[in-house]
Parts: sequence; C-alpha cells; structure tokens
Amino acid sequence: MADGYNRAPDRSLDPARLRTRCAPESLGFSTTDELPEVPGGLGQERAEEALRFGLAMHHPGYHVFVLGGAGTGRHATALRLLREEAAKRATPPDLCYLHDFDKPLSPRLLSLPAGRGGALRGDMQTFIRELRPAIDAALSSETHAKRVEALQEAHEKREEASLREIGHACAADGLTLLRTPQGFVFAPTRNGETLSAEEFEALPEDDRKACEALVDTWSDRLTDLLNQLPDWRKALHEAIARAERDALAPTVTHLIRGVRERFADLPEVGEFLDAICRDLLDSGTIWRGTGEEGEEEDEEDGSRFQRYQVNLLVDHAATEGAPVISEDNPGFGSLVGRIEHVAQMGMAVTNFTLIRAGALHRASGGYLVLDVERLLGHPYAWEALKRVLRSGEIRIEPPSEAQGWSSTLTLDPAPVPCDVKVVLVGEREMFYLLNEMDPDFPELFKVAADFDEDIPRTAANELHFAGLLAKLARLSELRPFDRAAVARLIEQGSRLAEDGGRLSLRTRQLADVMREADLLARQDGQPRVGRAQIDRAIAARIRRFGRYAEQVRESMLDGTTLIATEGLQAGQINGLVVVELGGERFGHPMRITATVRLGEGDVVDIERETELGGAIHSKGVLILSAFLASRYARHQPLSLSASLVFEQSYSPVEGDSASLAELCALLSALADVPIRQSLAITGSINQFGGVQAIGGVNEKIEGFFDLCAARGLTGEQGVVIPTACIRHLMLREDVVEAVTAGRFAVYAVATVDEAMEVLTGMAAGVADSKGIMPRNTLNHRVATALTDMTAARHAWSEGNVRPRKRGRRHEH
Repeated sequence: MADGYNRAPDRSLDPARLRTRCAPESLGFSTTDELPEVPGGLGQERAEEALRFGLAMHHPGYHVFVLGGAGTGRHATALRLLREEAAKRATPPDLCYLHDFDKPLSPRLLSLPAGRGGALRGDMQTFIRELRPAIDAALSSETHAKRVEALQEAHEKREEASLREIGHACAADGLTLLRTPQGFVFAPTRNGETLSAEEFEALPEDDRKACEALVDTWSDRLTDLLNQLPDWRKALHEAIARAERDALAPTVTHLIRGVRERFADLPEVGEFLDAICRDLLDSGTIWRGTGEEGEEEDEEDGSRFQRYQVNLLVDHAATEGAPVISEDNPGFGSLVGRIEHVAQMGMAVTNFTLIRAGALHRASGGYLVLDVERLLGHPYAWEALKRVLRSGEIRIEPPSEAQGWSSTLTLDPAPVPCDVKVVLVGEREMFYLLNEMDPDFPELFKVAADFDEDIPRTAANELHFAGLLAKLARLSELRPFDRAAVARLIEQGSRLAEDGGRLSLRTRQLADVMREADLLARQDGQPRVGRAQIDRAIAARIRRFGRYAEQVRESMLDGTTLIATEGLQAGQINGLVVVELGGERFGHPMRITATVRLGEGDVVDIERETELGGAIHSKGVLILSAFLASRYARHQPLSLSASLVFEQSYSPVEGDSASLAELCALLSALADVPIRQSLAITGSINQFGGVQAIGGVNEKIEGFFDLCAARGLTGEQGVVIPTACIRHLMLREDVVEAVTAGRFAVYAVATVDEAMEVLTGMAAGVADSKGIMPRNTLNHRVATALTDMTAARHAWSEGNVRPRKRGRRHEH
C-alpha cells in the first residue's frame, strides 16, 4: 500500500491449526483384528434409551419414530434392539384362513399355536390327495353297488307294477294302455285287438262317445299315477344318497381320524373337520369321476376340493420369540395383504386360498420397521397403516373397496387382530412435517428416537470409533486395517463432521472408503490395509466425482470465467461457494463486485432483483445494509446507491456465507481502496460487523487452493475465514504442506474490520470517544466518502428545488 497508511497485523493461521491429526501410536493396537466388538451403537445412548422406552410401553399410540441422518446406523441399531426385545417375548400364533361353509364369501380366521398351522395344512393336503381315490373306492364297492342296484330295481318294479295294474284294469272297459314315443295313450279294443282309426270312426256315435268318456276317465287315473313318479324318484335319490353316505361315512371317518387325533386339543380345528365331514357326506358324489381319463390331477392347486384346504397366512414355525419384520416395499397390499385373482373363462375369479398376508400380519405380536419416505410414496399405504393402528385389526380389502369406490363382489375375509409395535425410520424434516401436518401422527407415534450425527472427538471416543471401524470391516469381510489406516479414517471422520473436534457417525461413506481401500490392498498383494490405500481410495473417489469441478476450474484457467488470483482491484473480491452433486461437495471461487453512486441509501442486490437470490442470501444483504447505515450514517442520511452482484452466475444463489465478501467489496468501493485479488473470503456478517461461522469451509479453501496451484503458488494467495470456523478445519495434506512452506495462507478474522485489514493491508481504524475515525485508515475513508455523498446530495437537492405554483395540474 502507499506510504502513510497504518499497517494491519498478520492474522494468518499456524499450519498446525489447519488439520487436527490423529497419532497412530496413540491408538494402542496394531490392526483392527485386535479390537473387540463395539457393544451397542456408538454415541447413540439417547436414541437407544428412547427406543427401549418405546418398546417397553404397551399402551396405544406409543409407536416409535427413529429420526436422524442417513448413514448413522439408524436401521442397524433399531433392528438390534428390536431383536433383543423380541427374544424375550412369546412367539405369536400361526394365522390361517378356512372356507366358511355357511358363508362362502366370508372366509374364517383360525389362530393356531406357532408351528401347528403348517402341520394342519400338510395334513389337509394329504387328506385331499387320499380323498378322491377313497371316494371312488367306497362308491365302487360291490356292496354299495348291489345296494344301489337293488334300490333302482325296486323303484323300477314299483313303476312297472303300477302301470301294469292300470293296464289290466282298463281292459275290462275295452281299452288298452300303449307306450308310444310321445308318451302313454289309451286305445279302444275289440276281441282283444286294438281298433284302427278307421275302425273307430266306423263305430256308432254313441259307442264312440262312450269310448271317449272311458279314455278320459282312465287318462285321469294315469295322470295321477304319473304325478306320483317324481316323488318316487326323489325317494329313490334320497335312498341312494343315504346309501352313499353310509358307504362314505366309514371312509371319511377313517381318513380324517389321524387329523382329529393330532389336533384333539384344538376345538376350532375339530369344528372345521366336522364341517368337512358334513359337506363330504352331503356332496360326495359330486367329486366322483370328475377327472377325465388322462387328465393330470392336482388337488392342491384348489381346482378340486379347494374348500377343504388350509390357507396358511402366517407361519411362525421357524420364528423364535416375537417376529421382527422390516418391509422395504410398504405398498398398500404389502402392508395389509391382498386378495389375488385368476383368469377363468375370461373372468377374474378368486377364493379364500388366494388371500395373501401383508407385513402387518407377519409382524403381529412383534415389531414392524418401515422407511417413512417409502411408505408415504405409496398411495393409500399411510392411511391404511393408521387405520390398523387405531382399530387394532387388519382388514384385507382392495384400495378401491377401502375408499368406497367399488361395488364389485369380492371376498370379505374375517379381520385379523393386530398387536404390533411400528418403528418408522426417516429424516428429521419428515418427523417435524408429519407432526405439523397430520393430526393423527402425534397420537400414534409418541416416541421419538433421535440419532446423533457426530460425537466429541476425545481420546476415549477415538478408541471407540476405531472399534466401530473394526466392526464395519468384519461385517464386510475386509482385510485388517493397521493403526495408521485407522488414524487416517478417524481424521476423515472429523472431515465428514466438518469439525476437527468431532467425529461423524455417518459411517456409510467411511465404509465405502474402507471397501475401496481393501480392493487396493488386494490388488497390491498386501495382507492388511494401510494409510496409503486409504489415501488412494479417498483420492480416487474425489476423482470419480470430480468431472464438474474440473470443468469449472478449467473455465477459470482458460479465461472463460473471470477469476483473478493476483493484482489489486477496488470493489471486486473473490467469494467462495460450495456445490454438492451426487453426495460429494467441492468449492470454487466466484467473483463478487460492488458499485456505488450518489443515491438515497439503497443497496441493490442484483441476484434478488433477478430472482436468482434465495431468501437467506437476501437476508444477508439486508443485514450488511443495516450494518453500513448504523456505523457510518447514524447522524446523517445514507446518501448512496450501491449494487452487488455475483459475476457470471447463472444459477440460483442461496445462503449468507457471501455476505462478508459482499460487504468488503462494498466498503472497498466506497473507500476506493483496492482488495488483494490473490485472496478469497467466506463468512456471514451480523448487524454489528461480527463475522459468523459458515459451512463447507474445507471445500471452499481447497477449491481456491486448487485454482491457485494450477496457476502457480506465489506465496501471496490465501483464504480468509471466520475465526469461528478454525475448529472446523480438516484440510487436505497438500494444502497444509503449502501453508507450512509459505506458499499459501489461511487467515482467520472475527470482524469485518479485521477482514478488510487482511484484504487491503490497511488498518481499519477505531473511532475515538467523539466518534471520529483516525486518518489514513479504511473506516475514515469510508466515512469521508459517505459524508461527501451526503453533502453532494444536499447541495443537489437545494439546487433543484423550485417554488410550486398554485393552479390546475395538467397530466399528459
């Protein structure tokens, strides 16, 4: 700077503060194989306490919502605790649906002790397989055939005898009974011979009339006899049915005896078997000979005797304790079950064997784990779940019937009682949104298990974290990791937490790095994973996701995007932004410029005016405007107009982390003091000029460093960050090495004055007791510029005032 200016103190950070390291020798082990299994979830004591409380509460509405960030072990911890609790509880009963012989469209529900449902189904399948041959054998026996034959012969003899009796009786009146294709008729006779039509017409009229009268009389008697024949045939059929029942009864009793004996302790099964026996004895002949010769029989598929089958809805034969069900596709049918249909003769038909269980059936008596975002993504599923939890029973019905839209005839299965503890897993935002928008939610999900996303980085927690990493390695069957590799992963855990004093519990990305490092160790032929493989895995991951970051940097290097890393310029500054794509983040600089002119105190945010600035960004601009007015125009009007803009920015801008940079650019333009373009800056500002913490500080520093390194480090480049962000620093090793060698710098500031001192090299200056700024300071130059603007505005206003004439106003 020019001679005579007050110089600012050096605020660069010591390299040791740029990365909180983990010394491998402090870990006390050689490889992760030596570490014991980590008991419970690391750092999740509060969430585990809430989960245990929710599981212990058996009153209605105490279902659990597990909230926290993805990758924090929410599902694993919840399932572990659920299985521990489930092992202490009794196994719920098997659930079966049976045919209701009185109401075929309303299948009956049968609950059996765990494991007995499968046994009953198997017994009934065996019974059905043996049934048809046994029926054929019983009804084809010689004894039964002779009995039926005797009944039929007796019936035929009775009919013939009755007809013969009428035939003999009518002969005395000169008539004979003839059987014709059209039926029975009476014909006159003479000397035992039937008269022809010509002979009958030749008779005297009185004889013909007498003969016709006799025919009418005997026809009436024949009609009376023929009217009795249906009753006789009905009696025959009943007699044959009794004979068939008598023939089938021993067979059915014998076939079903074993099932009765095995389930003698279950009266409901006995009632079902009694109903089967009655139905079989009433309709056994229906099943006789129904298969055509050569036709493949398959009674188990429901095509024959399906009404005697057992639809095992839920089988707990292999379940130990209470069930723990995790449903990853919680649609309507997947939750409450469904009724399937099959196509027959162009029609969709169904029966009770096509009823399918849902996750709520399988979890009844135990626990059901659902992902809330997947649940809400399925139509009607959320309402169906709430209905079950409120009513305590599951009704299997299609969504259309559930909504009352359809009158199609379908099955109406008996509802299933449901005693289940539901655990929803989701993000915090979803929990708060449901609490706010759904009045049923707080009544049903009273317990919140909030999972922390990081823990303090203490020596003890570093060892616990190492144990967690060892557990992840064992779960993925990876090679052992030496302590240098674990130390590097601990540092990466702090990087993910964006805090050198904390460790991230979002272990998903760490587990990915471990698996990728294990692959590199295998390719290198190494028996264990070292720090070198971890570094390479992290670098490879950055490279895989780095295409867009490289394109942005290349556009700056070739001059397409104008970013200066050397020289001086007033009203121009390098701000820093962070971009997140595919779960990976990178930072890059962005030029921010400010212009000032005489005006009425307006600071125009061009991003907001063009609707590219978000609400938080606009708030930051308003805060810096308030700071400017309160410091420099407390006793005079603010007589400037200023414009702020992100140059070459064509996408929305959000956040207030650029408000410090915008204010520094504005002060530089007012004071006409140039800013070092070799520096970039990030931070938010408050109304008193204090610099506040921001996010993504590591990525922002590294983004500017990469650009400077590509152009050549001169020792003049650096980044200005808030003092509050020092604890967040976990910079890459190459950045730390450059700072150590004096080729790059990181500065920390707590106020806008400190930031301006670093950026301009000029002392900011502090007002004395009379509010006067010392000369040759930046604040003095800003105050002077604003005072000059106020005077110029006042003079301009005085010179442009004209006396108003009275009279009519004309508008054109």
